[in-house]
Amino acid sequence: MKNINVTLRKRILPSGKITLYLDFFPPVYNHKTHKLYRREYLSLFLVPKPKSPIEKALNSENLYKADIIRGNRFNEVNKEQIYTPFELERIHIKEVGEKSFIHYLKHTAESRTGNNADIWKYAIIHFEMFLKNEDILMQDIDVTIIEDFRAYLLKAKCLRKKNQFLAQNTALSYFNKIKATLRKAYKKGLLQTDVNAATEGIKEQESQRNFLTMEEAVRLFNTPCKKGIVKRVSLFSLLTGIRYSDISKLTWEEVQHSEQEGHYIRFKQQKTDRPVTLPISEEALEFLGERRMEHGKIFLNLKKWDFDRLIPIWIGDAAIEKHITFHCFRHTYATLQMAAGTDIFTVSKMLGHKNIKTTQIYTKIIDEKKRETTNKISFK
Repeated sequence: MKNINVTLRKRILPSGKITLYLDFFPPVYNHKTHKLYRREYLSLFLVPKPKSPIEKALNSENLYKADIIRGNRFNEVNKEQIYTPFELERIHIKEVGEKSFIHYLKHTAESRTGNNADIWKYAIIHFEMFLKNEDILMQDIDVTIIEDFRAYLLKAKCLRKKNQFLAQNTALSYFNKIKATLRKAYKKGLLQTDVNAATEGIKEQESQRNFLTMEEAVRLFNTPCKKGIVKRVSLFSLLTGIRYSDISKLTWEEVQHSEQEGHYIRFKQQKTDRPVTLPISEEALEFLGERRMEHGKIFLNLKKWDFDRLIPIWIGDAAIEKHITFHCFRHTYATLQMAAGTDIFTVSKMLGHKNIKTTQIYTKIIDEKKRETTNKISFK
């Protein structure tokens, strides 16, 4: 490969001043503009026909500066020819290290959608607040900084709810986004150290997961609700384990059928942005109602407020003394499936869990229920 020539040239401006610039041949590639260029103006000027010693000295100084710049540019554009492989590697490491981690973090989040996009957004906001809105370079990212950010999250206040601290599991979600970015950056060679692997995560806090027993579920089914759509959607969730966010956007196009598989739903989960295929029962299918246009939403004009307001009333009318929210129908589905003998791997797949550890919480619930039965038979 031939060297790129870098020549110092002069050009007379309309004002009469002489500007100095570099001429590259063949043209060189600009990584910022993604274009080839031939000229680089140096913002250095010569006085035409200098007379005084000061003008002559100024011209000499600017020519000297311009020649140093020319030499530096020559080395930069021809570095593959003048540097050893080791030196090139060190230059590459330096260039990568001077890239913005915040910019890379935001670029990584750009492709996220739905609820997952919100988690990325707030994770980035908290990380910027932790850094006091200053940028940080790749070369400055280390275990100490990330561990300090973990400590920050565990004491940080919620941005959406005033005067409340972040729940531990929310802090875990935010921290995992930063760790995922660190893992990706290391794999791509942007970080020299696997900071993600060296940093301890935030422990998931087990939350209370209320659910209905089979007897309570049947009782709820037989109890009227003030809004039929609330009952239909709730019971559909109970029979399938699908989240409200996914039911609300479900379309007829996503409800499919085959002779071998029967009815099933193929959709992308809003929370995880992962595609899932879930078989559904004929009973669950009935709650979808009569099929309409192929691309239209199944449940029209849903309002989350109706569910938040009416579910407690409906639960009370069914004489169920538990705090039940819509999400508890998903817990009920998982718990009743495992109580009926469905293996944990199948339940994990049906719930669309990425990690089976998330599903294992339901195993603990079932074990607790088994423990409760031990004292139900007694001779005393």
